[in-house]
Order: sequence, then C-alpha cells, then structure tokens
Amino acid sequence: MECCNRLKREVVSAMTRGVKVVLALGIGVALCLGPVVVGFLSGSVSSADAADQVESAIVLEPCQLSAPGSPVRVPAKCGTLTVYEDREAQAGRRIDLRVAVVKAVRGNPAPDPLFLLTGGPGQAATQSYLSLAPALDRIREKRDIVLVDQRGTGQSNPLQCAQLWDLDEQTGTSGAGIQSVLKACLDGLDADSRLYTTPIAMDDLDQVRQALGYQKVNLYGVSYGTRAALSYLRQYPDRVRTVILDGVWPLGLSLSPMAAANAQRAIDMMFDRCAVDAACADAFPNLRAEFADLLNRLKQGPARVELNHPITAEPMEFDFTYEQFASGVRLLTYSPETEALLPMLIHGAYSTGDFRLLAAQSLMVGEQLSDSISLGMGYSVMCAEDLPFSSREDSEAAVDGSYLGTVVADALFEACAVWPRGAVSGDFNSPVDSDTPVLMLSGEADPVTPPSNAEFAARTLPRSLHLVAPGQGHNVLFRGCLSRVAASFVESGTTEGLDTGCVREIVPMPFFANPAGPPP
Repeated sequence: MECCNRLKREVVSAMTRGVKVVLALGIGVALCLGPVVVGFLSGSVSSADAADQVESAIVLEPCQLSAPGSPVRVPAKCGTLTVYEDREAQAGRRIDLRVAVVKAVRGNPAPDPLFLLTGGPGQAATQSYLSLAPALDRIREKRDIVLVDQRGTGQSNPLQCAQLWDLDEQTGTSGAGIQSVLKACLDGLDADSRLYTTPIAMDDLDQVRQALGYQKVNLYGVSYGTRAALSYLRQYPDRVRTVILDGVWPLGLSLSPMAAANAQRAIDMMFDRCAVDAACADAFPNLRAEFADLLNRLKQGPARVELNHPITAEPMEFDFTYEQFASGVRLLTYSPETEALLPMLIHGAYSTGDFRLLAAQSLMVGEQLSDSISLGMGYSVMCAEDLPFSSREDSEAAVDGSYLGTVVADALFEACAVWPRGAVSGDFNSPVDSDTPVLMLSGEADPVTPPSNAEFAARTLPRSLHLVAPGQGHNVLFRGCLSRVAASFVESGTTEGLDTGCVREIVPMPFFANPAGPPP
C-alpha cells in the first residue's frame, strides 16, 4: 500500500520529530488436510458464554506467519473469532480477532497449550512469535502454541496512528503537535478506543480458549504481556496451569513514574561494567563524564546531523535533540548486543562532535518500532491503566538526576490529555494474589522492567520462582539455558526441583572497543 511505503520513506520523521510519542508506551512443517473447525468443550457455560456460543467456532486453515521487515515464515493454522467490541453491552460494532495455532511437534499433544501474550503495549502476538519461536521450541515439542492478536493490534482491528510518524517539523515535538495528530487519528479509527483495555482483551482471550476447546492453559507473557498474563490469571484463575513472566510489569506498579530511574540504573550498570572491563576501560576511561558532557551540549541546543538512512540509504538532514539522544540511548540499553556499542558511540560523539552513528542507531530502532507497535492500542492501555495511578509530581520526584528526565512521562501526559480513557475497576492496580505456579525471568540490567519489579510481584505469588540473567536487558527467555528451564517448568507444572544453576553462566555481550568488534 502506498501509505505504508510513504511511512517507510518518512521514517526520519518518526525518530527526528515523533520519538516522544513512541516512548510513552513504553519478541517442523505442520501438514493440514483442509480447514479445522473447533468449538466449545462440552460442559456448562454462563449466560454470557451462551450468548456468544453461536459465533464462537473458529475455522483454522493453513497459513504462514510473518512480520514486517522479517524474511522468516512459520507455518501455522489461522482463523478469526468475531466478538463484540463492547463486551458488556453485547451489542453494536463487532471486531475480528486473529488467532493462530502453531501445532505441537508430537502428534498427541498435551491438552494444555501455551498462550503467548506479547509486549508493547501494541505488538501483535502472531508477529512477535517469529523472534520468540526458537526459545519456545522445547515447549512446542508437546504443546500447541496459541497466538491471539490482542484487540487493537496486528489483524485484530488495529488502532494504527500512522500520522504520528509524520509530524509537522514545527509542531511535532510540542504537546499541541502530538495532540493534534492524535485527534486526527481518533477521527479515522473505526473503533471506540476506550474499549481496548487489558481486562477486556483478557475476556477476549478466554473466549478464544473456549472456542478452541482448551480447559486449561499455560501463559507466557513478555514485557506488557506480563501485565496481561497477570490480569488473565486474576480474571480466570481456574483456567491457568502455569505462568511464565519475562520482564515483569506487575499490577500495582505504574510504569511512567519509574521510567527515568530505571533507565538511569541500567546505564549506571553499563558504566560500572565498562570500568572493570580491561579493554573497555582502556579505550574509554572517562565514559561517564563524556556522556554527561553530551547531555549538556544537547540540552543547550540540537546538533545538526547529515547522514544516509541506515536501512534505506536515503540522504537526510535533521536536528538531533536531547530528547532523541536520551530516548535512543534508553532503547539501545534494552539489549546487550546494542548496549555493547554504546561506549564506542558515546566516546565517538564526544571526541568528534559527530552524532551520526548515534542517530543512525536510533533510526534503526525507531523503524522497528514503527513496524511493530500499534500506537493507538498502546495509548488505550496506558491512558486507562497507568496514568490514573501516577501523577506529574510522582514522575518529577522519581527523576533524581536521570539522563532521561521526564521525557517518557511528559509524552504520556500530553497524549492522554486527548486520548479517550477507558474504565478499569477500582482494584485493577492491586497486586495479583495467586497460588498458581509462576516462573519470573528478569534481566539484571533491564532498563524498563528491572528485577525489583518481579520481587514486588512475588510478594503475592507464593508459588513463584524468580531468576535473574546476569548482565542481560529486556526479554531474556532466549538467553543461555532459560528456555530449557522454562520448558522444564511447563512440563512439570511446578517451580520445585528445577535445575537453575546454569543461569549463573549467562554473560553479557563484550563491549566494542572499536568498529572491528569486541576483543578476542
């Protein structure tokens, strides 16, 4: 589509003028002999279930899962489930939820599949699975993997706001500019954006479970998906056998007030690790001071940058601002592979005054976000579930000298001033209390969901086990032996007796001392 091509061509606007918007939001061939129709297991259903039952069959047909920008294709069986957008009224607009089932390798799978709940908020499970599939292979040996594009994402009536990637140069970074394009986006949506909250989406998910005929399920949630998994666990406790939470965002903690402090913690850990790494310390002995100097320079005024786009090779020229620099650094600390570049990038910009390499890295991360995030759905979640439990004062108090400042919080407050706010129950943000077995995974250096988040959640999850991957960032299931530990957990249905000693052997990516790469 031409609009998609234009979005690609103008990704410069995404990172040079719209980065604040993005940061408010925040991974064997099945042979099919024709379509498969699946429906409810026999048994009693509630009156609400009975009202939906006639439309709850899902026709699954062979398909190929794909994601923008990825050459990977995964065979699956796909279908749709039609639900009321307003589940409470059971009337009005109906939306289609995209459902995919990646069949178990074994011909006689276990009766309890694994449901994947992905991040963002705003990512689509059918797309995120492609990068997570290798880490879930052991679980898929015996269990189906079920993917549901949460309402508002992927092919489930997505709340896309392409306008946010094409903000006017003069007003794009202002609150008025963001609010203007959000209003335009809302006018173009065929949706009531107030009805795309997590609790409603988890009601959708349970209807999918019923339609596919599963009595109990295992949940794997990553990032925002951990909040979704915990919400489902609270709403449908009898339907959950085990839960894996990867990068925990627990109910009871608001994201925006702690964003700056968590980002600063992660980069401080990077500085400390560089200081005790002989090659990094020798190449960049004054890294912390150089980073502070770059921040001060950009706070005084943006740096003019000319470069060829790192993906399209198109020439571009733009002002690289403090907000873009801080935001780009934060995103690069999500992964040890990109964080390994940061000392070299920081030192290079400090020594030469040339910000092109840092800007190029930010552009690449921004393009990945533009391809994978449904921004409107993200705002529907954050404005209803995060903002009411925080304040500007909380965010400002939590900055405490962080390089990120109030960039994330400011963007969220600006957006939510115009984005319609859905209703959540008064106890929505209370911690989830459950004796269901829960395995929690954290990256030691995660800049957005640090290990302390999982420790907070563990207070009310007495049958939980928390594993921390040394030196790692956000989303760690595929690091070291963690995928094997997770598969053993799902197979056994308990955290007791798991062999977790191998987690201590996980190490971060070595730092780049120069463009040739890490030292041998």
